[in-house]
Amino acid sequence: MIVKPENLPSVLGPALSAVGQARKTFKPQLTSKEVGTITAIATGVAKVAGLPSVGFEELIRFQGGTLGIAFNVDEDEIDVVLLGPHSHLNAGDEVGRTSRVMDVAVGDGLLGRVIDPLGRPLDDKGPVITSERLPIERNAPHIMDRAAVTIPLQTGIKVIDALIPVGRGQRELILGDRQTGKTAIAIDTILNQRDQNLLCVYCAIGQRASAVAKTVATLREAGAMDYTVVVVTEGNDPPGLTFIAPYAATSIAEHFMAQGRAVLIVYDDLTQHARAYRELSLLLRRPPGREAFPGDIFYIHARLLERATHLREELGSGSLTALPIVETEAQNLSAYIPTNLISITDGQIYLSPALFELGVLPAVDVGKSVSRVGGKAQRAAFRAVAGDLKLAYAQFEELETFARFGAKLDQDTRKTIEHGRRIRACLQQPENAPVSVPAQIAILLAVTTKLFDTVALGQMANAELAVQKAASNIPANVRAQLESAEKLSDDDRAAIIEIARQALAPFQGAPPSDAIAESRNRSPLVAAQFKAAKDGTATS
Repeated sequence: MIVKPENLPSVLGPALSAVGQARKTFKPQLTSKEVGTITAIATGVAKVAGLPSVGFEELIRFQGGTLGIAFNVDEDEIDVVLLGPHSHLNAGDEVGRTSRVMDVAVGDGLLGRVIDPLGRPLDDKGPVITSERLPIERNAPHIMDRAAVTIPLQTGIKVIDALIPVGRGQRELILGDRQTGKTAIAIDTILNQRDQNLLCVYCAIGQRASAVAKTVATLREAGAMDYTVVVVTEGNDPPGLTFIAPYAATSIAEHFMAQGRAVLIVYDDLTQHARAYRELSLLLRRPPGREAFPGDIFYIHARLLERATHLREELGSGSLTALPIVETEAQNLSAYIPTNLISITDGQIYLSPALFELGVLPAVDVGKSVSRVGGKAQRAAFRAVAGDLKLAYAQFEELETFARFGAKLDQDTRKTIEHGRRIRACLQQPENAPVSVPAQIAILLAVTTKLFDTVALGQMANAELAVQKAASNIPANVRAQLESAEKLSDDDRAAIIEIARQALAPFQGAPPSDAIAESRNRSPLVAAQFKAAKDGTATS
């Protein structure tokens, strides 16, 4: 539009009048702004001077958008743990305060997403949209705000649900050597929460990118990402980012718990978390202690796991169940970090390398595993069979060890060993294949009533699968009772056993000779002597 010169006063007049009025009302204000400088920088940490009012764990902003957390606050300078790349930072660069502590985005917008501890998306699905943030460091709920653990958390893994049960609000440690199936148990537990009205948070701490990608792909294929949040730090991330990862993941889970929802959080694994904190502490010149870990290594895990609980009904009855994972070296359960976590948690699931090598999967060592809380939350149908099952399994393990020395066994002992082998076979389970509660009860009732004892060991997998399929024929009223806290009546118990008996009918037959099966576990010489004695001949 062309404005004629004579029309300029009418056009510019109101604008100039508004500017003049703004100049009259404007009052300049002085605001203080603390600006510090980097005095020294190393891998993952920086020393900063010139921020006299900075607080402990306050968020510090460096050039290029890199963030850090004030860890050591001294009189003249502070030590800052960096949460991002530092190659572009140099001594003398300016540093600014943010006047807030480290926080993370929380809310339903995170479900199905893969993020880092700072809330940045890692899944190429666009920005994370949330309207609320929570500090990553929060006080654990008070004792009076907590309720008893009364509701079971079904893992879908038979050996755990029957013998080492976990309740909602419990902290159950998973530990074992490398490559023994620790993560597989946690992932199977997440997969089993589909349609269980329970949300999951999986926190990968210092993991390989390929391992995290495989885990996320497994969750997506099973449809578990619909109710799961994945928080990831990789092995090449700064140690500061690895250190804050479990705290950020816990704040995300606590937001859902405060809404009255049940949440499961998996820390995979806290060994990497402890190592990251040890690295930071040594870089910050904190005094080293046992195994070079700082003196407060117990506290960093205690304040994390104490946030898992079951809230009172007045606070919404939400629950946060924690499954921390820790790696042992050469089956050393008495190492520093494993013993710390065993004392903090409410029980442990120990995975044995010996069982893993024998192909007993999951390789759960029932003798060294314990749940100090979950038994009170276990369903009555499980409790009815778990006691006898655990006793029979313990007797079998002791007798099996004794039988390997070639001792002569009487008929009752052989039957006990054969029965124990069927229990072990029934407790085995493939990965990513959780079993429903009715199917578990049918299998456990069948094995405790010795219906599997006449099935050949080579047919146990097929026989067990047949019982699982037959469990769908359990009447609806009995299935509902299995999901409740009520005890099974004798009639319902008999009905389930009859369904299992019919499913096992095609597999019934004389199993391999107990004596021959026993000889497989002996030395060649003892086995030859045993076979000769059976045939009625003498062996020199």
